[in-house]
Amino acid sequence: MVPRYLVRVPYLGRAVRGRAVEYSRRTGKRFDFSRAFWTPPLTPRQAYRLEEKQINRRFHLPAIISLTDHDDIQAGSRLRLLERFRGTPISTEWTIPFGPTFFHLGVHNIPEGEASAVSSEMADFRAHPRAYRLGQLLERLNSCPDVLLILNHPLWDEKGIGRAAHKQALTGLLQQFGRHLHGLEVNGLRSWNENTQVLRLGQEIGLPVVSGGDRHGREPNAILNLARGAGLIEFIHEIRYEKLSHVVFMPQYREPLKLRILQTIVDVVRDYPENVEGRRRWSDRVFYRDPDTGIAAPLRAASGNDDPLILEQIVRVTRLMRWRGIRSALRLFLSDWPSGFRDQEAATQ
Repeated sequence: MVPRYLVRVPYLGRAVRGRAVEYSRRTGKRFDFSRAFWTPPLTPRQAYRLEEKQINRRFHLPAIISLTDHDDIQAGSRLRLLERFRGTPISTEWTIPFGPTFFHLGVHNIPEGEASAVSSEMADFRAHPRAYRLGQLLERLNSCPDVLLILNHPLWDEKGIGRAAHKQALTGLLQQFGRHLHGLEVNGLRSWNENTQVLRLGQEIGLPVVSGGDRHGREPNAILNLARGAGLIEFIHEIRYEKLSHVVFMPQYREPLKLRILQTIVDVVRDYPENVEGRRRWSDRVFYRDPDTGIAAPLRAASGNDDPLILEQIVRVTRLMRWRGIRSALRLFLSDWPSGFRDQEAATQ
């Protein structure tokens, strides 16, 4: 995502291109950004507390939090080992290959006794996708009365196959398996225009919309849900059986989306001295998959235990965003709200 979001920002875009050229000149290889990925700077416990504090302080209410890492159930499973977090649901964001693309399904509150087996079956489907098998897995998940299945950011063409092709694939998914789904996600890191389209889609197919964050830095979720019930099961039943959802857009959602994504990058490339060894420096948490072997290793290891030169200047400049003046200028430059949004907002208050 780095080139896609930084290339149009003054100076940062030039830094990305310049470092990529320099890397190719020195190594004879092209630095393929699509082979790079990072693990979030916060541990599951830190991420949980970040979300909990926002809800406690803003609403003076207890928090219900479901952490969904990509194709991984470890966050919830490990938190449940601590008495303080014993009620944390075991959840995941399941990648579902479908036709020419893929979708993400939020699977919330997997029964503890079945979590390991279900996770293995989802991984097997991801590696060997077959339509009949997807139906079987969704049937199994639906047989658990307290599981919640949410189609995350359904209109995001993340694979990049084109809007028309993505819409066609989405239509096919909903026609074949929509009866197994309990809601659609409005996403805190997707645009207002896309989220309003998701709202309309939900109305058309009779599914409620549910808040989701997709945040990977230190910003708490920009969209939340309010619930009548006092706990997780009551909330799930409101969505799944009553089809009732009350979504709240938080103040940070009004910030320009590109600026918030840049802030996420800043969070990723920060150093965290308080973290455990192996998670303190950004180059310990950013990985690169070798194009020849396919093996992923931390960038630090790939660069001889030094911060990799390919990103050194990018990191240095990106960190300037911590300065208030720089953020103010970028806020104006990257503003992406539609001109009529504030008029619409005033009319609904």
